[in-house]
Amino acid sequence: MQKPQLLGPVMATPNGTVVHPAYFLLVGIPGLGPNTHFWLAFPLCLMYALATLGNLAIVFIIRIERRLHEPMYLFLAMLSTIDLVLSSVTMPKMASLFLTGIQEIEFNVCLAQMFLIHALSAMESAVLLAMAFDRFVAICHPLRHASVLTGPTVTKIGLAALTRGFTFFFPLPFILKRLSYCQTHTVTHSFCLHQDIMKLSCTDTTVNVVYGLFIILSVMGVDSLFIGFSYILILRAVLELSSRGAALKAFNTCISHLCAVLVFYVPLIGLSVVHRLGGPTSLLHVMMANIYLLLPPVVNPIVYGAKTKEIRSRVLHMFSQGGR
Repeated sequence: MQKPQLLGPVMATPNGTVVHPAYFLLVGIPGLGPNTHFWLAFPLCLMYALATLGNLAIVFIIRIERRLHEPMYLFLAMLSTIDLVLSSVTMPKMASLFLTGIQEIEFNVCLAQMFLIHALSAMESAVLLAMAFDRFVAICHPLRHASVLTGPTVTKIGLAALTRGFTFFFPLPFILKRLSYCQTHTVTHSFCLHQDIMKLSCTDTTVNVVYGLFIILSVMGVDSLFIGFSYILILRAVLELSSRGAALKAFNTCISHLCAVLVFYVPLIGLSVVHRLGGPTSLLHVMMANIYLLLPPVVNPIVYGAKTKEIRSRVLHMFSQGGR
């Protein structure tokens, strides 16, 4: 089959010409050969199956169980929906790359994937912040919890998370389209990220650098600060409880959320730091990006399923019914 031309149409601009490639080339894991990539596709497919089934099960259980129509579980359903879409945006294409070795991804498809990855990550960050606020109110102001986090309020928070993620990251494809790509067209990950595409440009990327840093700090940075502040207040309230048993019980309700926060933010912060330090993309860059995008959709349903009694009992009931 004939390969498409690497360079796409050249568009005239007042400052010269803007060269867009017809496609970018994705890369798997540096240092691994085609055979290793082929076999890695199978655990990746298993991870995708676990992420899909786990998140669908959580959304389905929360949907049909009326007693789970509480803020904590509604936010969990939002988190599972985001993880479901995020895993579908990244894992199938990555598995196809490993299985077939076909590296090409069309320019506009790459930009669309990049936008969805970043926007969905911002939405997940907002939902994690909302869940931290829910735990803060439930532990520090339990009598006001029902009046503060009403059904309409939870809906508005979900819509705000959706709107903010879309609004902040919608300009990214357009500021990448204003750049010329006349050097290498190899993206050094198995998916498209803003920092990675930006580095392929042979024109000035100041706008991209400044805007990228601005949205990381104003979205994920602000969210992480508020989550940390919420847990400082939660910890202070827990330590003030007279009964040790009551303190452990109160803090135990936060364990699942803390795991989700750590799985999401630790790789994100590490990835942001290594990208900002510059230099050639290394195995560390790639592995941290893979952990950041692939791990949360798989781990979150397992953690919440194991730690949440209502979800765990419902899943066990579904399996017992299916085994009859």
